Amino acid sequence: MPEGIIVKALSGYYYVKPLRDGFIATEEEAVQCRGRGILKKKGTSPLVGDRIMYILTENGEGMVDEVLPRESELIRPPVANVKLAVLLFSVREPDMNLNLLDKFLVHIEHSGLEPLIVLTKQDLADDEGEATAQVKEMYEKIGYEVMVTSSLNGSGSEELRARLAGSISVFSGQSGVGKSTLLNRLVPSLELETGEISMRLGRGRHTTRHVELIDIGGGGFVADTPGFSQLDFLQLGVEELSVCFREFASYAENCKFRGCSHLHEPGCKVKEAWEAGEIADSRYEHYKLFFNEMKDKKRRY
Repeated sequence: MPEGIIVKALSGYYYVKPLRDGFIATEEEAVQCRGRGILKKKGTSPLVGDRIMYILTENGEGMVDEVLPRESELIRPPVANVKLAVLLFSVREPDMNLNLLDKFLVHIEHSGLEPLIVLTKQDLADDEGEATAQVKEMYEKIGYEVMVTSSLNGSGSEELRARLAGSISVFSGQSGVGKSTLLNRLVPSLELETGEISMRLGRGRHTTRHVELIDIGGGGFVADTPGFSQLDFLQLGVEELSVCFREFASYAENCKFRGCSHLHEPGCKVKEAWEAGEIADSRYEHYKLFFNEMKDKKRRY
């Protein structure tokens, strides 16, 4: 029984590339497969990125017989075996949204993936890049990897392609930041549809309609995912939130009270670090905002 990887899921079909000696046979045509009924009975739903065992049928199509164990799984977007989460946020049009970036980072930290922050549209910066440099410095100080790109002039594209080699990455971020444009720059033959920015609404049209693994060369694949501009915390417990702010860790272990919320307790080392300027104002303010949002949702649900 051949082994393969699901590179696209669309309208109930799974498009599977065969694996040869552990590597995706990119030169071969994808096999169009249906999922066997037994998977549904087991409560298993195949995802793009899944390594699977499949059966070839007489008409040249196939059946997904078994989903092999996953290294990772994202619910939104629905992708398996991703190693790197590339979070794309634009410098301008739309303006950089640090609240949303921090929300994405919380979800990525909770999922256990490695995040890479990519700031796009640097060519539109009107301050000679000062604001971009400040954001880059702040997140690098926390411990995040940050890259700056411009799809217009191509700066940063080669460095990003090299960084994505050899693994499956997922592209996510604020709508309208230029995900499709950047992918077109990485792989010129793609010719992905790109959407115009609605200046009135401040967000882009959702141009990506399904999840698909895109071969960018060097053994790297990118999951081009539907753009979305909001996330919820239903999968995350409020007690887990502070762990998702990685700069809190070294201070939190010395808090006076176990299970400290880092909001109002006496002897809170996280709050002391923020007051001393060791934790960025925006990060601590977003932590408080997310904490209260989660408490409100917990009461409602």
